[in-house]
Amino acid sequence: MKQMVDKQLILDSVGPVQAVLDAHDGVVNVVDTTEGVIMISLEGGCTGCSATPMTAMQIYYSLMKLVEVQDVVFVNGELPEYMRSFIDDKLNAE
Repeated sequence: MKQMVDKQLILDSVGPVQAVLDAHDGVVNVVDTTEGVIMISLEGGCTGCSATPMTAMQIYYSLMKLVEVQDVVFVNGELPEYMRSFIDDKLNAE
């Protein structure tokens, strides 16, 4: 059986970003969590917003701290590769 990460755990872990999302009608849609690979789509007010990469970066950082999470994939490419690398380096240093 495939291992799934609880979607509510993911949404709870978005934490500090949630208030910003709420204020801008942004929605975190957890598409899939199979094998600890969290697939997320940022929707609603996030679509076309210039702050979306920063939001994605914060979400990625928060989720990668969870032992259940192997990777976080933003299905619409909201997290640029250089930002992902920056967070990975930060997490490895912690």
